[in-house]
Amino acid sequence: MLGIHPLGHSNCCATGVLTGVPTQRIDVPQDRFEFECDRLSQASDGVQYERLRWERNEGPMLARFVALAHSAFEQRSEFELAEEGSTTAVKRFILKIHSNRIVAVSLWLKDGSANLKAEQIERSPYRVADATPLSTDFQLVDQQWMTSAMQELFSRVQN
Repeated sequence: MLGIHPLGHSNCCATGVLTGVPTQRIDVPQDRFEFECDRLSQASDGVQYERLRWERNEGPMLARFVALAHSAFEQRSEFELAEEGSTTAVKRFILKIHSNRIVAVSLWLKDGSANLKAEQIERSPYRVADATPLSTDFQLVDQQWMTSAMQELFSRVQN
């Protein structure tokens, strides 16, 4: 009789809980276990599964992405990213400089990539020459990438 140890210890012998017969512990790779948990959760309630999956995976990644955007302005007190018009999946901020509304900056994740773009906003004399999003693999996003991306977005803003 083979048994699976609930704590996932390495293969060794143990006494079966119900039978008292020695059993062999089998490691269950965490990714296979997670796959099966996800499969059953999705089958049970697809909407709840997707919400929880997003909170577990993309949510923390998007929060880190947003934190890097904010930290790009730590040394520039006249710059502010004020959240406005965000959804769960897309964080949208109004870039304010000296309290003046300049442009919107949107951040989102899609298929493992981090995306960032600037957009024109109402009540601002500033225009965005090119609204093409900047994108890279999320694993490559760090403070240096964020600073370079913001610099590129700012170069597209015209008065």
